[in-house]
Amino acid sequence: MNVLGVIPARYGSTRFTGKPLADIHGKPMIWWVYGNAVKAMKISRVIIATDDRRIADVCEYYGIPYMMTANSHMTAANRLQEVSESIAADFYVAINSDEPLLPVEAIDAVVPDIVTQDVPFGTNIITEMHIPAEVNDIANIKVAFDNDFNALYMSRSPIPAPFRTLDYKYYKHVGILGYNKLMLDFYHDSMPGRFESIEGIDTLRFLDYGKQLKFITVSECRSLSVDTPKDLEYVKEVLKKRYEE
Repeated sequence: MNVLGVIPARYGSTRFTGKPLADIHGKPMIWWVYGNAVKAMKISRVIIATDDRRIADVCEYYGIPYMMTANSHMTAANRLQEVSESIAADFYVAINSDEPLLPVEAIDAVVPDIVTQDVPFGTNIITEMHIPAEVNDIANIKVAFDNDFNALYMSRSPIPAPFRTLDYKYYKHVGILGYNKLMLDFYHDSMPGRFESIEGIDTLRFLDYGKQLKFITVSECRSLSVDTPKDLEYVKEVLKKRYEE
């Protein structure tokens, strides 16, 4: 199966401008993210998708494959859809450009053994939450699913509500998603749905319109989105320890 890994990279982050180029031990963060992604066994090829020439220049310097995309994309899914118009693949995997600590096993896990090409289809990595504070954090997207791990709903609120029992495991969305071409085309051609507009969760669009989104669980997915300089310092320390071992 031909699987394309795509790392959408924007320069103009509101919280941390230019973070794909932030220095981590002498290399830009995008170098670390790409180097990590290419270790995934199920990914055939990895490219950077960016709208900024500064990121493209760095990719050229380090020999990292990239594609220039429009600067009007508001979501990673829209940027992936533009890539899919130029590069054919059986499956497209979105890999966050600000997570150099992302476990390679989680990237591989998002690729199912069989990908239907007849209907829009996508996958999303989820992991169990073990700390109560995580459940109440609105930054963590909680998920509900049926017995076959088909997505039912995603919310910033704890779901389901522990009304009759506390004997329940809470799971959260991890920012690794996979799509077939039809799923990306649907996203491109649709408008935000009812619950996406309320919760502010892009992925809810698929559920708003009844598309098949399969959740895939991983036991551990300890990562960190670099949203602030403080986050960057933490990542630097982790990587320093990792490569000193």
